[in-house]
Parts: sequence; C-alpha cells; structure tokens
Amino acid sequence: MQFRLLTTYRDGAVITVTMNRPKQLNALSLALEDELRQCFRQLSADDSLRAIVLTGAGRAFSAGVDLKELASDPAAKDQRIWHGPDSLSGIMRACPHVIITAVNGFAVTGGLELALLGDIVIASDQAQFADTHARVGITPGWGLSQVLPHLIGMNRAKQMSLTGEYVRADKAAEWGLVNEAVPAGHLMTRALELANDAAETDPVAAARIKGLIEASAETTYAEGLAREIEVFDAHMPGVSQNEIGENREKVQTRARRIQEFQQ
Repeated sequence: MQFRLLTTYRDGAVITVTMNRPKQLNALSLALEDELRQCFRQLSADDSLRAIVLTGAGRAFSAGVDLKELASDPAAKDQRIWHGPDSLSGIMRACPHVIITAVNGFAVTGGLELALLGDIVIASDQAQFADTHARVGITPGWGLSQVLPHLIGMNRAKQMSLTGEYVRADKAAEWGLVNEAVPAGHLMTRALELANDAAETDPVAAARIKGLIEASAETTYAEGLAREIEVFDAHMPGVSQNEIGENREKVQTRARRIQEFQQ
C-alpha cells in the first residue's frame, strides 16, 4: 500500500502502520484521517493478515484532530466523517484483526480516542495522555465519554475530561488506561511481540472472543453469558478433533519455549 502520510511495513501476518506527520505531532488532518480510513478498510478485508500495530512518527502518537486546519478551512468541518460505519472509529471497531496501538508520545483528545481504539494499548514511558475536548470547546465523537469511565472509572474520567490534565504513562498503566508502560526503546519490540502472539491464535476463535469481550461493555452480565453460550454452540460443532490436536501441540510447544527462555 502506498500512502503519502502513512508508512507501512508488513512481516508475515503482522503489519505496522505509522502516522507520518511528525512536525504536526501527527495531528489528524483530513488527508491523514482519510488515509487511515482507506488503510484500515483495506487491512480489514485481508484474510491473510492477523494483527495491526498502529504508532506515530516523532514525539507524538497523535495530537488529535488538526485544529489549525479546522479553524482555517471552512470545509474541513463539513467534509469530515465524524461518526458512523464509514468514520475512522467505525472502520477500526469493525476490523476483525487484533489492533495494537503503540503510543510513542503525546496522545491528546482525538489522539487519545485513536489510541483507545486499539484492542491492546502499549505506551512508551515517554507517552502522555490528555483529553482537552472541554478546553477546545467540542464534545467527543469517537466514544471517549463512554470508553474512558469504563476503563478507569467515573471519577478519574471526569478528572481527565473536565480539567484537561496530562497523565503520564506510569499513572496511565496504574489506572488501566493502557495495558502496559515500557521503556521507549522497547515499545515496538513489545508491541510486535504481542502482535505475533496474536497472529498465532486461531483466527475464527479469536474473532469470536474479541466480539464477545467488546459486547460485554453493552450488556448485562447475564446477557453476556447467554451470548457466549450462543457463540459456543454455533462454533463448537465446526471444530474438528484434528484441529484440536494440532492446536494443543502448538500450545504445548509454545509453553515449553517460554519455560526454556525463562530458565
């Protein structure tokens, strides 16, 4: 794939997508957002792909929507697809592959929302997170008002969103905003390690499990359990004994490899 504001690198079933507007802190201009939409739409349709790592070039993951463009270009607000299935958030949420966001620096407002669209969020110890929607004078449109309290609790979500305060990577990990905070030099190594682990899983089972976990945010506990049983009953008859045996051997081989590495 050829893009002007994105670079991509594929290694087997894993692809790394890098936003490449470092001087603008990877602010989401119309052009960059459009390329991200095109990219994730193409990747979603690629059945040979299993995991996507999204990161940013330079000292920011993303500063969010390009406010300079929004303020200076009368058409910028109307041309943007803010929400729905064709928006960037809609396309990423519908992606069947595992998305890992590797947050290398600032992830602010729309950039924070973009980071949280990842199934797994890994942060550099240099990363900082902030929600400045209230300071800018706009409301979230990619689900932040619902995702943030679900991840870190209502009071902490209010603290971030009603003050615009910056949260450093270590506190973000402590709060559960991100999965892990790692040294900056280890960020991509860890993100790709997880991506390759995800790529080794059964694609059908992984996609169904991902869907069940995501649905849990929208259902009661009892409804979620009932949905899990429905998915299990629909899936299990199609799983062969040979597949179970082959996957069992893969799991055991991986476990032995990990044990040998740890010794």
